[in-house]
Amino acid sequence: MKPEVYRRHIENFSNHWWFRARKNIIEESIKNFIKKKKLKILDFGSGSGVNIKMLSSFGTVTIYEPENNTFGYLKRKYKNSKSVKFAKILGNKKFDLIVAADVIEHIKNDKQIVTKLSKNLNKNGFVLATVPAFNFLFSKKDLDLHHYRRYSIKEFKNLFKKFDIIKLSYFNFILFLPIAITILILKLVKINFIEEVENKPLNLFNNLFYLLFNLEKKILKYFDLPFGISIIGIFKKN
Repeated sequence: MKPEVYRRHIENFSNHWWFRARKNIIEESIKNFIKKKKLKILDFGSGSGVNIKMLSSFGTVTIYEPENNTFGYLKRKYKNSKSVKFAKILGNKKFDLIVAADVIEHIKNDKQIVTKLSKNLNKNGFVLATVPAFNFLFSKKDLDLHHYRRYSIKEFKNLFKKFDIIKLSYFNFILFLPIAITILILKLVKINFIEEVENKPLNLFNNLFYLLFNLEKKILKYFDLPFGISIIGIFKKN
C-alpha cells in the first residue's frame, strides 16, 4: 500500500466503524471456532496494527509487516509488550494460528503465499483470513490499495482446498446494498473515493455503521451469510 494509506489507517483505526467491527468479528470468530488456549499467533501483514492488542489476549503475537516505516512504528509502539514479538523473516517459525486480515488480495501469487503459510503452521494449526468480495466491486479504491483481486466464496474456498474448512462466510452483509450501490455509482462517474471511506465519518454515521456491522459477530456464530462486502474464512491444516 501507499505510505499515505498506512498513515490514514494509523490515524483512524481506533475509532473507524469498519476497523472496529471487523476486529470484533475476528475476535468473536477465534472464540467460537478455535478452542486452543495460549496460542502462538502470527499477525501476517499487521499493517497499522489494528488487531495486535486483541490477538494478544489469546496468546503470544508475532508481528510480520514488510512495509519498513509501519514495521518501525509497530516496533516502537509494542517494544515493552511481553506478549508481542517481531519478525522480518519468517523462515521456519511455526504458529498455532496465522491471521491474515485483508492481506492476501495484496499478493500477486496468492496460491504461493497460502502454501508458504501452511509451512509456518503447527500440526492442526489454523489460518484466519479476510478478503474483499466480488470482482464486480473492484474499483479505483482497490487499485489505490494495491489489490490484485476480490474473491467469491468459491474462489476463496479453492485457494484453501488443501485445508479443512472450519468457517467460511461472506460478511459486512447488512450494509452490503448501500455500500455496493455507492461503489458502482462512483465507479461509473470515475470518482476516487478512498480518502472519504478510510477517514472516520461524522459520529452519527460512524456509530450507526458500527452498530449494524458489529451485529454480524453474533450472527456468524450460527449462520453463513449469503453475500457481503468481505469474506471471512477459518481453515485448519490437515
